[in-house]
Amino acid sequence: MWYACMADKFTQKSGNFDGAGGELTERKGERTWSLRWAKPKGFMWGGTTTLKIILQGRGVPTDEMPKAKPTPSVRINITDDAERHSNAMPQQKYQISTLHGALWPMTLKFEEVGHSVIKPNRTVLQGVSGLAPPGELLAVLGPSGSGKTTLLSALAGRLPVRRTSGSITYNGLPFSANVPRSTAFLPQSDLLFPHLSVRETLAYAAALRLPLPSADRRALADAVAAELGLSHRLDAAVGAASGGERRRVSIGAELVAGPALLLLDEPTSGLDSTAAARVVAHGDRWAVVAAVHQPSGRVFGMFDRVLVLAEGGRPIYSGRASRAVEYSVRSGIAPHSKQENREEPSTHHEDPYSIKQFLVLSYKKNLDCIPKSEIYHHHLNHDRFLKCSLHHHCSENKWSTSWWVQFTVLLERGSKERRHESYSGLRIFQVMSVSVLSGLLWWHSDAYHHMHDEVGLLFFFAIFWGFFPLYNAIFTFPVERAMLIEEHSSRMYHLSSYFFARMAGDLPMELILPTAFMVISYWMGGLKPSPREFLLTLGVILLNVLVSQGLGLAIGAILMDVRQASTLASVTTLAFLLVGGCYVLHIPPLIVWLKYISFCYYCYKLLLGVQFHENEHYECGAGELCRVGDIPVIKHMGLHKKGLDVAALLAAMLLVYRLAAYVALRIRLHRRH
Repeated sequence: MWYACMADKFTQKSGNFDGAGGELTERKGERTWSLRWAKPKGFMWGGTTTLKIILQGRGVPTDEMPKAKPTPSVRINITDDAERHSNAMPQQKYQISTLHGALWPMTLKFEEVGHSVIKPNRTVLQGVSGLAPPGELLAVLGPSGSGKTTLLSALAGRLPVRRTSGSITYNGLPFSANVPRSTAFLPQSDLLFPHLSVRETLAYAAALRLPLPSADRRALADAVAAELGLSHRLDAAVGAASGGERRRVSIGAELVAGPALLLLDEPTSGLDSTAAARVVAHGDRWAVVAAVHQPSGRVFGMFDRVLVLAEGGRPIYSGRASRAVEYSVRSGIAPHSKQENREEPSTHHEDPYSIKQFLVLSYKKNLDCIPKSEIYHHHLNHDRFLKCSLHHHCSENKWSTSWWVQFTVLLERGSKERRHESYSGLRIFQVMSVSVLSGLLWWHSDAYHHMHDEVGLLFFFAIFWGFFPLYNAIFTFPVERAMLIEEHSSRMYHLSSYFFARMAGDLPMELILPTAFMVISYWMGGLKPSPREFLLTLGVILLNVLVSQGLGLAIGAILMDVRQASTLASVTTLAFLLVGGCYVLHIPPLIVWLKYISFCYYCYKLLLGVQFHENEHYECGAGELCRVGDIPVIKHMGLHKKGLDVAALLAAMLLVYRLAAYVALRIRLHRRH
């Protein structure tokens, strides 16, 4: 039966739910499968939970698996019945608009996994095998440099395939683009936005991974925070939280999606023993692989399986955690009493290298075949369910939410995070002070009496608003590099949705500051007091700002290093300044091409064309009038040429620079897979 796929999930004691039986009811055009179960350990409140899976509308499947792919509308209701408990949470109801991967358990198997790096050329993992069934926690132990993080990255599908060997399967199938949707990966460092609150961080993570309304996202965020002991910090900024609290926020951001597989790199780092035990206790609902450096005895007692790696990524133990101590005693590396079946002499007084070699050989002799045998003989009671889960997901879109939802969520999140930076008083003071200073320097220096001063003011406009946005933009992608790689690898959003949301989020302040600057400097500087000329001048400056910002984005995306990007930006801006049309008029033919790629040159040319005409006159001496077109700078720039052509060139630069930034990001992300 089609419903057997779901029934298997909830009625078997797989560590996720202790099933209490289900009920299937039918009405016209709708089927409801209800299940009531007791809360598993690790929840912060007691009671029972009722889950209803309601299928309605066209394409509701029959008892037999349909030949054509069904297209029913699926709604999942989860109701917590906790009124009888004085310390219970309020009743929560979630409406999930589509069947999500969290309903399906996942079994992770890996066999003879190896990985090597090019620089320096060395092997990081060698012949590592293991098994992580649903509801069990596999702990990866070992010293620094043993390859724990590399193993987790390999299991998450984040290492180059050409440098990785062995077999890794998820419910018996190889890695596919849909696996990240059901997998949570927690890196060693906390990647969080410091200015967002705990509730906002969890809610935005849910919004990008689950198709939920905003009210339900908020309720889900509150529930996850309660499980992790963060209810009292929901409205606090993440940057103001302690290290342990930030670690729990990072874990919560992964759990909101209801993953089937958790890959955790040092999940207990920065936590006290109680908090660490609380975090590990939540692993009974998923298949969990966690790299733990120094677990306490309390935490170690919660491990189901243990995989111990030595330096160089060689396994020295793989099996049940309850047998690890016994194995170490039998191997002679732990305190023991005299045993008749002791296999080797004590290694306590040998050097560390000899001990490591002894452990590696002991593993190959006694344990190497055990994890492989477990992998081979592991019973997959959910074979029927396999066809309903991963095969079903492979036919779906690999993204949990639509492009537009991703764009709007990222735009809202980015605007809240960067409002402190974009609208900072220091940045506003910087621009306004320069505006007032330039207005005072060129105070009412009209073109008729101070023609050369006016020409200099226009060049100042071109270079200031050509370089100021550029230096701000080069930090955009390098600063968010780690977050972008992590979230994109988890299939949280398209790169294009992130890119356009970033552009749209930066746009208001990039246009507001130059406008305020020009309102002050233009009228104080004595330029043409005409609304038409003012608006045209402002339009040229804003176009120049966007082109400059695009170049900064491209430089930052290509190099992804703030120091290198700043150096390249300095050289570029200096070159554009020198060939901008004010300092040097006759450029040697060998480097004259620099002038034609300088947006400062085109901006300066447009500004001159807006303010002056070749046949106008100005006072060039006592009672002497000269023609504007005879001024060397203006004569060289050629004001008779059409301004629309020059504006079109700047618009083309705007598009080319942003396209280059996007392609650079795409290539960098592609190289990681």
